[in-house]
Amino acid sequence: MAQWVFFSIVPAMPETTETRNRIIIPTRRNFIAATTAAAAGLAATTQRSHGFLFRQSPPMDLSNLPATWVRHEGEKKIQSYGKFLAGLRLKYVTPEQVIKAHARRKGSVWNNLPPKSMWRAMAGTLKAADRVAATLGKPIKTVTSAYRSPAYNSRCPGAKSRSWHLQNYALDLQFKASTSRVAAVARHVRSQGHFKGGIGRYSSFVHIDTRGHNVDW
Repeated sequence: MAQWVFFSIVPAMPETTETRNRIIIPTRRNFIAATTAAAAGLAATTQRSHGFLFRQSPPMDLSNLPATWVRHEGEKKIQSYGKFLAGLRLKYVTPEQVIKAHARRKGSVWNNLPPKSMWRAMAGTLKAADRVAATLGKPIKTVTSAYRSPAYNSRCPGAKSRSWHLQNYALDLQFKASTSRVAAVARHVRSQGHFKGGIGRYSSFVHIDTRGHNVDW
């Protein structure tokens, strides 16, 4: 036998015939105004986002680099590598310092910037060096060596034929602090897991690389 179930719906607020029958129909003018405002807001947001994503950093001043080296490397390549370095957002070393380390020669042999395929290799080493500088509380004074071309490396006294500088994994750095202090801080930073690599102390600079396993000298 069928059963009938009755439901009683109680409105949350008293509703009169007037409010129940009131339907708000937007006018064409209001609709166009609202649509225009929404489109303008979207365009402004898109423009700000586009500006943020594609903001161009100012070109580097190359006047302090040897003119012969700049002509040999080409301004476009130098500026491109500088833009890559700027993108790492380092706090204690500048792109100019890194690039200046390449603009050197031994006799008649000029050093070069690293091939683009090696750019990424330097990122980890620079970040490790930046961490060392932050822990030391002093910015990097000078990058004495970074990437070395094979021809240039062969002219460097004491350089190994399989140096990590050849693969763009190594930096030789000077700080306004003793090399023993810098090396000790670098070993501390490494022990915290910030990088794996070599730390070498010399009389006037400290070598840091990110070869993937730890070694000291």
